[in-house]
Amino acid sequence: QVQLVESGGGLVQAGGSLRLSCAASRRAGDNYAMGWFRQAPGKEREFVATISWVGGNTYYSDSVKGRFTISRDNAKNTVYLQMSSLKPEDTAVYYCAAKWGSRTAKPDDYGYWGQGTQVTVSS
Repeated sequence: QVQLVESGGGLVQAGGSLRLSCAASRRAGDNYAMGWFRQAPGKEREFVATISWVGGNTYYSDSVKGRFTISRDNAKNTVYLQMSSLKPEDTAVYYCAAKWGSRTAKPDDYGYWGQGTQVTVSS
């Protein structure tokens, strides 16, 4: 069982930055992938970024590449999503998720989810 607790959402103006955090109940040696997804009103949940705990390999959606950075702190069992150059279309509820094994971009592959945190970007 993996428990995830997110924090860091809020309201920001276009062009601004926010950092989301996701604290995971991880044991040393657990090899699972972490992902960030988002869901805007009336839209399906979409992939944002993913990282593997072991190795730290990352992968981004085209819509955020170059603006967002996913990272992890093994000592704190926390994954971060640093968001810069935010746009109004980034407005959504952001979810942290975990899956055993290798990282993927498919929400259905992830079995553990956080509660979500709202990010609102004003124009």
